[in-house]
Parts: sequence; structure tokens; C-alpha cells
Amino acid sequence: MNRIAESELIINPDGSIYHLNILPEDIATTIITVGDPDRVSSVSKYFDTIEVKKAKREFVTHTGTLNGKRISVISTGIGTDNIDIVFNELDALVNVDFNSRQVKDNFTQLDIIRIGTSGSIQENIPVDSFLISELAIGFDSLLHFYESDHVLDAAITEAFIQQTNWSSKKSDPYVVKANSNLVDQLSSEKTVLGFTATNVGFYGPQSRKIRLNVQDEQLNDKLATFNHNDKKITNLEMETAGIYGLANLLGHRSISMNAIIANRPLGEFSKTPKETVDQLIQYTLGKLV
Repeated sequence: MNRIAESELIINPDGSIYHLNILPEDIATTIITVGDPDRVSSVSKYFDTIEVKKAKREFVTHTGTLNGKRISVISTGIGTDNIDIVFNELDALVNVDFNSRQVKDNFTQLDIIRIGTSGSIQENIPVDSFLISELAIGFDSLLHFYESDHVLDAAITEAFIQQTNWSSKKSDPYVVKANSNLVDQLSSEKTVLGFTATNVGFYGPQSRKIRLNVQDEQLNDKLATFNHNDKKITNLEMETAGIYGLANLLGHRSISMNAIIANRPLGEFSKTPKETVDQLIQYTLGKLV
């Protein structure tokens, strides 16, 4: 097998991986990701025990047990650029021998569950609801830097480009799906299934205007009215498509759990966003254990 060069896989002097600053033994095979570093403790406070607490930059990691199940919680920061770092380093921690710098013979699969906030673009998905991203469409270019065609849904992408008159100056969208077994495990009468749009920014890319004009004034309306075989885009956030894309490429299972804290067409924002996120955390942990 080929040895991975020091410039390609950077290992810190203490044996931890470069950005996350954690050792292979520091993580569980069930991992919850959150965007906000402060939200890590909002999850781990429900653990029965916590054995690992480490932090570097925006990446905070807690690992512990709940009802006998070992779980890690890691903050990613915002955006698919950070997802690229987190997912490649998590995979390396379990599937690369750091001593030989070679890929291990035996593959370890991770379950990665995003718990995050999101805004609905459909009037019938109210604030404070829980949405599971069955599909995600990415408006960034992350997946196009990898050999990824085999995990993408080209038919939905082509329909989207045509129906929205997507600008050729923007990255080609890509569509990826959640792990169906995790969708089944975490679904209930308390959740709705959605088709999530992952944006490259919070303001202009999500059609917010403060002092700058946007390239397409009708973009959110186009997203909301898109329909391909009864699949409609339901909500906007900034990580899910990257998570699904890299998880599918690396052979891991992933799912995105969204606390809907805004309804864009109605102009509404949750009056209790922290409580809604906390309820989603408790719901997700209950389903996992």
C-alpha cells in the first residue's frame, strides 16, 4: 500500500490529527456534529459520562457515554469548507494507521448526525418544527473537487438548473441523499422529511439584502417552487450537502437534523430558538440510544 506523505496527512507532534487536535482513540463511531462550538456542551450535558474534552480553533470535541452507548460531539464551524476538513480528518482517525501512514485493511464506518438550525422556504413548515434532510442540494463546489459523479443525482440537478435558469457563473449544483437507514431510525410523527438547500453564505446566497443587491432577486421563490417528481426544496442551511457528499464518498452513514427557527416566506423567526434546538438534541439522542 502507498504511504501517505507528511504534507498530505498532517499529524501533530502529540499524535493528534492536525485541525481537530484529537487522537484516534478520542472518538466514537457515532458522532454528532454541530456548527457552533458552544453547542457541543449543550449536547454532552446529557451524557452520563464525559471522557474526552478537547478544542482547537472552532473544533471542539467531547466524547462520552449515554445509556452505555459511546458518542462523540464535534463542532464544525459554519460552511462546507469546514465540513471538508472535519470529515476527511474523522475518516483518517479511524481508517488510517498513523504509524505506518497507510490506509487500514479493515474499514470502520461512522454514523454522523448533524444537529443544526435552518430556515424554511415553504409556508407549511413552521418555526420550531424538526426537519430531516432526506435529500440535499449543494450550491458550493466542494463535491466537484472529488471523483463524485457516482454519488450524485444528475437528473434532479439538471431539472433544477433548467427550472431556475441557474446562472452559469455560479457553481454547478449537486444533489446527494441521506442514509436511508438513519432516516428510518430518526423519523417519527415529530419530524418532517425535507429537501435541503446548502448555501455558500448566509446573506446574499440566501437572498438576504442589507446594503448589497443580489444577482437573482427571485432566487428564493425559484427554490420554493422547484418541483421534480414531487420533490420540493424545503429549507436553507450551510453544511448538509457537503456532509452527505463526503459521507457517501467515504462510505459513512450520515443524516442532518434541522431545527426550523425561521420561516422565510412568512417572515417569522422562532421566539424560543435555543429551546427548540435543545428539544431537537434531546429527541435525537433519544433515537440514537
